Amino acid sequence: MSEVTFRRFDASAYLADSKDIEDYLALAIEEGDAKTIQLVLRDIAKAQGMTQLAKDTGLNRESLYKALSAQGNPSFASILKITQALGLKLTLRHTG
Repeated sequence: MSEVTFRRFDASAYLADSKDIEDYLALAIEEGDAKTIQLVLRDIAKAQGMTQLAKDTGLNRESLYKALSAQGNPSFASILKITQALGLKLTLRHTG
């Protein structure tokens, strides 16, 4: 019997265009879990290029990787910088 091997799934490899990115982030926001949103932003950032994102946000690469890691705890200001640099806009709407 042959051995089965698995590779870690990397969503960033499948974010081909802005519609994919928008839909992916919308699903994370709909789920309502802050950590999920953070990790989705990390995937989007990887797909777009961390080096360029660091330049666009004014954050250094190390801080960016740390903020968007599973152990990270980015400030709201950092989240806003990241989303704006990615060409995304956060909007709020009443759920009732």
